Amino acid sequence: MLRFLIFILCPVVLAACVDRNVSETLPSALEIGTPETVFAATTRAREPDGAYGFRRAERLQFLETTVSIPPGRSPGSLKFSYANPDPRKQFVLAEINQLSGPQQLKDRLSGADEVTIFVHGYNSTQTETLFRAAQLSHDIGLPGQILVYSWPSRATGYGYAYDLDSMLFARDGLEETIRLLKSMGIRRVALVAHSMGGALAMEMIRQTELKQPGWAKRNLEGLILISPDLDVDVFRSQMNSIKNPPDPFVLMVSKKDKVLNVSGRLRGTADGERLGNIGSAEKLSEYPIEIVDTTAFNGDAESSHFVAATSPALLTILRSVRRVSETFGREDRRGIDILVPPNQRNPVGATEIVLTETGQAQVSNP
Repeated sequence: MLRFLIFILCPVVLAACVDRNVSETLPSALEIGTPETVFAATTRAREPDGAYGFRRAERLQFLETTVSIPPGRSPGSLKFSYANPDPRKQFVLAEINQLSGPQQLKDRLSGADEVTIFVHGYNSTQTETLFRAAQLSHDIGLPGQILVYSWPSRATGYGYAYDLDSMLFARDGLEETIRLLKSMGIRRVALVAHSMGGALAMEMIRQTELKQPGWAKRNLEGLILISPDLDVDVFRSQMNSIKNPPDPFVLMVSKKDKVLNVSGRLRGTADGERLGNIGSAEKLSEYPIEIVDTTAFNGDAESSHFVAATSPALLTILRSVRRVSETFGREDRRGIDILVPPNQRNPVGATEIVLTETGQAQVSNP
């Protein structure tokens, strides 16, 4: 138990040394780095200094930002500084514009046919989330415009309980964001959620399905949960309330996820199992989802809790898949589905896809 407490408390000590909610904006970074536009819908309250911290806001606010991505970086790397950033080596927030409301967001998205929403996890600041979304978009080529749904994380190692409450608080805002995008004429909305953001995505979908069965499949082009910090039994309960889940529905897991192992043990599960590090797909066999096992790429990933974003080898494969998928045309594009021929997927339940270091996909139907 002592090593688990050390694991949890280390970020607390580090966080005490710097205010992570303060980020310098440096327009001149765009003279060096590659610009990536990232929109944001947030339920964080705006502070007097203009920052968006951990306090909860009663209404959605919208931003348009430009992130400068440094030249010559390796895929999966995400280096940044809270003060005096170096655009030659680090991600830098180059521009940030507060939008007046949904109408101005609609104007900015004019002509867009597709939006990918990225939902962050526990212990995340708004700027860190913008950087991660820009990195994913740049390294994989996420479809359409990128929009971050930024919920009010405490952004400290000791803020886990606060973040759990904020995650539940943020359900309505995420639903409102998707409804707004669809009302603006965005034809395709995909949802990508990491860690505790996966729990938020599932809670939001469950509540919409209870009100309007079939809503998720009608309004979401696809759902990808990456290393979700979610109890397996809770997930099963949620899925039992969702009769028509989004398609594709992809669950990316790693059996060597250290963060989820700690999370599970602190919750009293002897094997430290959470949805994102599930050891066997048998418990999920009846659900029409694709379970992608990325454990083989844990070795070269900067984070065992975010292998899909920090493993250079896996990012290369995912970007290649994305390019191949695009050759099939917009109507047939299904992203990661192209890893597996349709006749190998389970038509009535889960399909387990184990990715090997060579890029092979070993398929089984649990």
